[in-house]
Amino acid sequence: MTRATTVRAVLAAAVLLVSVFITLTMSPRLGLDLQGGTRMVLQAEDSATVEANRETTDRTLEVLRQRIDSLGVAEPVLTRSGEDRIIVELPDVQDPRQAAAVIGRTAQLSFHAVQGATPPGTEPESKPESETGSGRLTLPDEQGTQLDLGPARLSGAGVKNATASFEAQQAAGWTVKLDFHKDAGKDWTRLTGEAACHPAGDERRRVAIVLDEKVISSPQVDPSVGCQAGLPSGGTQITGSFTAKEARDLALLIKGGALPVPVEIVEQRTVGPTLGAAAIDASAQAALIGAAATALFITFVYRLFGALAAVALAAYGVISYAALVGLGVTLTLPGLAGFVLAIGMAVDANVLVFERAREECQDRPTRSLRSALTTGFQKAFSAVADSNITTLLAAGLLFFLGSGPVKGFGVTLAIGVVASMFSALVIARALTEIAAGSRFVSDYRGVNGIARPGSVRTWLTRKDPQLFRKPVRWLVVSTVLVAVAVAGIVVRGIDLGVEFTGGRLVEYSTSRPVDVETARSTLADAGFGDAEVTTAGDGDISVRTGKLDNDGEHALREALATEGGETTKVRDELIGPSLGDELRRNALIALGVAVFVQLAYLAMRFRWTFAVASVVGMVHDVGIVVGAFAWLGRPVDGIFLAALLTVIGYSVNDSVVVFDRVRELWAGNRKTPLATIARRAVLQTVPRTVNTGMGALFILVALAVLGGDSLADFALALLIGIVVGTWSSVFTAVPGALVLERRTGAPPPVPGKASRRARAPRRDPLDNGARV
Repeated sequence: MTRATTVRAVLAAAVLLVSVFITLTMSPRLGLDLQGGTRMVLQAEDSATVEANRETTDRTLEVLRQRIDSLGVAEPVLTRSGEDRIIVELPDVQDPRQAAAVIGRTAQLSFHAVQGATPPGTEPESKPESETGSGRLTLPDEQGTQLDLGPARLSGAGVKNATASFEAQQAAGWTVKLDFHKDAGKDWTRLTGEAACHPAGDERRRVAIVLDEKVISSPQVDPSVGCQAGLPSGGTQITGSFTAKEARDLALLIKGGALPVPVEIVEQRTVGPTLGAAAIDASAQAALIGAAATALFITFVYRLFGALAAVALAAYGVISYAALVGLGVTLTLPGLAGFVLAIGMAVDANVLVFERAREECQDRPTRSLRSALTTGFQKAFSAVADSNITTLLAAGLLFFLGSGPVKGFGVTLAIGVVASMFSALVIARALTEIAAGSRFVSDYRGVNGIARPGSVRTWLTRKDPQLFRKPVRWLVVSTVLVAVAVAGIVVRGIDLGVEFTGGRLVEYSTSRPVDVETARSTLADAGFGDAEVTTAGDGDISVRTGKLDNDGEHALREALATEGGETTKVRDELIGPSLGDELRRNALIALGVAVFVQLAYLAMRFRWTFAVASVVGMVHDVGIVVGAFAWLGRPVDGIFLAALLTVIGYSVNDSVVVFDRVRELWAGNRKTPLATIARRAVLQTVPRTVNTGMGALFILVALAVLGGDSLADFALALLIGIVVGTWSSVFTAVPGALVLERRTGAPPPVPGKASRRARAPRRDPLDNGARV
């Protein structure tokens, strides 16, 4: 065993030990879509400047934190998003009405002197504008009497503390006791002292306590208080026939303080705990079954080395999971799907290496197994690096341009890519190099799995299909496929999800089966005639409406319960129209940036003709996936966007592998026509493409079958994307590059002036610095 192999083995063992320790001692941080709860995005009103807006949002965040802490929610999470948004996550909160009422209210508490009153049912006396005074209000009190109020004399900011208490001895019932700060207490004494100058029973002896322009209490100053003497500055009590809950909620609002600016709930998502638990179980089953199928497949194809790659795959799972837990990454449902998907993609590097080693054994049968394996790792490194970098670019776009759970998918995918490279280039290499050093493994070609060509390679060698004699024909086929997809978009339209259009989507589980027509009729009778009613998984009812507040959702659920019995909310998504427009715009920006970034990277690594052809193939794949969803009537939402950007990464990944081989072959055969070089490159990389695609397909089929409605569309988009991506990398990108090279007349690379006999390293325009 060489020193390099020993270093890899020690490094792999150390990383695995740390990963196992983290896995056994730390628990994952689950997102609300997995553990259940409510997530709200609040947007504050705009301030005059960005700096003022940021400062106002920060002060609003602190006020909200105090309010939520008073609610007693376990482990709430509040974070600022951008300049004017606040994300609030409330685990285990299933009914967001109470939380929204407490969180979203501005709670502008103020104390006013009463200038006069008009009994209920009587029109208040109109007064000239000069007599009404600045800031005066006319509001009904708790009995409906219209109070003419003077300007606010004291605000809620002067309140030091507020507590709810029950005053049985004074027959006042539930009251809210206020304690004032020092200066505010003096204002309170002056206000009550002025009111005390009026006779007992006079309306002007009252002090109105106003919350959000609603009189919540207007008590008379006690007759024992003298004129200008006022009540003590320490505090007072608010009475108003409160229930226990009303008194406690009011105390929470006042204690939390007034929000600097009003806030609007632009997004609200509620997920039931049963849905999250089912998603975790389904994803775990999909991961186990898909990983087992992938392991069996690569063991069947590559024998002993395939089995060692399966061991490295298991190590990858432990390392990537430990990285997620150790870094404190919040694991969301899309993130969990990304973790499962990365298992299938993790075998790609091993397949690339093994196929290159097979080629070495086939070209030079007498060379040692260890030498062929080492050469396979060296020659595959460029393709492995380029293909993983393109996937990392897609993951970065998901993180920076996505929102909510989509960001979690991007983080999980990025961690999975890094962990897969470590498992392939360190763990799998150490295991296979140790095995290759065994004489038994080296001598028995049927055991090691790479000393003999595979069945796909043997068949291609025997048939030697002439693929690119007329590359335009393949482009015509691809154009027809795209035209069919565009027809679906035009004819059927794209079913944009609530996330992109705004509105509300609620999924209910009923104790008695309810068919769609009955549910639709019941909701129409209850005043929800515009609601779109469909079935969800396991007989659940999905209802999509336009603007619908929390009280309206409660009424909708009650109406559905008349037919379905006990009705439980499984999932609830509310997106404001402004946020929907923003998310839709960001989705288009994300796709545009993805195309540009991939084009720039490929142009840097390859010839510009290869880069343009790869991007054309990528756009081809995106169009077909979107068109397929249009024909199938499936919704396009944020999760679909995550799948689409992953398809972009996968498509470019495939094209990179092919063009990397074209670059290598053309550098060694400069006078050979490019069409011949491209055909050889495609035939040499087809075994890798087939084997890698099969590994990913096992995982995606398991997700589609076991993942339920939450992951079915995600898996379907990726299944379509992988199939069309495999096609486009061979029959769209390569023919496109051939046509561009022919049309532009770009000269092929020519040999340098250095002596062939000395084999001096020569600069290859295709290789951007590589040496041949």
